[in-house]
Amino acid sequence: MKNFTSLLDVNNLDSLITKALDLKKNPLAHFKRGRGKTLGLIFFNPSLRTRLSSQKAAANLGMNVMVININEDGWKIELEDGSIMNFDTQEHIKDAAKVISQYCDIIGIRTFASLKNQKKDYEEIIINKFLEYASVPVISLESATLHPLQSFADVITIEEYKKTKKPKVVLSWAPHPKALPQAVANSFVQWIKNTDVELVITNPKGFDLAPSFTKDVKVIDNQDEALKDADFVYAKNWSSFDNYGAIGTGLDDWKITVEKMKLTNNAKFMHCLPIRRNVIADDAVLDSENSLIYELANNRTYAAQAVLLKLLEQ
Repeated sequence: MKNFTSLLDVNNLDSLITKALDLKKNPLAHFKRGRGKTLGLIFFNPSLRTRLSSQKAAANLGMNVMVININEDGWKIELEDGSIMNFDTQEHIKDAAKVISQYCDIIGIRTFASLKNQKKDYEEIIINKFLEYASVPVISLESATLHPLQSFADVITIEEYKKTKKPKVVLSWAPHPKALPQAVANSFVQWIKNTDVELVITNPKGFDLAPSFTKDVKVIDNQDEALKDADFVYAKNWSSFDNYGAIGTGLDDWKITVEKMKLTNNAKFMHCLPIRRNVIADDAVLDSENSLIYELANNRTYAAQAVLLKLLEQ
């Protein structure tokens, strides 16, 4: 594995899951592996779990960590090649990537979708520019269209808590007052459909994800039908892909409630956090004994640690 920006960078998912679970049992087993190595975490957008879990993962491996919030601490970044920088950008992404590579042994990048230009968002300009110009491995801490560290933690958590060999996993759209990217949902589908589960996606009409992700996956617009006999329910909002960036209105009935969870096979509830309580799901669901929201957040550390260890071993 040379970089980690999507599932496509992973040669053996089962082996990586096993490595993460082993690290969870003994987080400091490879403490000397990262000695003298530095992880640079570059944030174009806010973060809580991704930032802290990545820092802890690196610390567990004995690595140094440097963090910069580009939009607050750095110069405004120019993305276009060949541009005449006589307006409001001060540093070209080419120069930033090359310089950061001199300071760091691995670079993590977090950047969100604009939700204004679908073509540009799905071209993943910032991540791809770092892949082009950096001379060290690059990890996606979330990009415009994918969140692989989150999805890796998702599959780890399902592996830990599944009670049947092939559980039914339902990804359910849920309401939200703001337009959110499709990154977590896209990535969840990409990873989960490559594990031994029955995956069903349920969302209102007009909110289908990109066909490149949902190919060969059952997608239905009847949430109650989808939830029937589910073993895991993963709730997440995403804005429209077809009507790019549009939010759903008048769809509050898609909120996950105790009554809806009763349709399931006593399912475990999952969400990546942060979550709008009593909008995405009711308190009674989030605070129930079947909620895995904190266990999932905890697994973010071991997902990141397994990836870092794999890159350090190259």
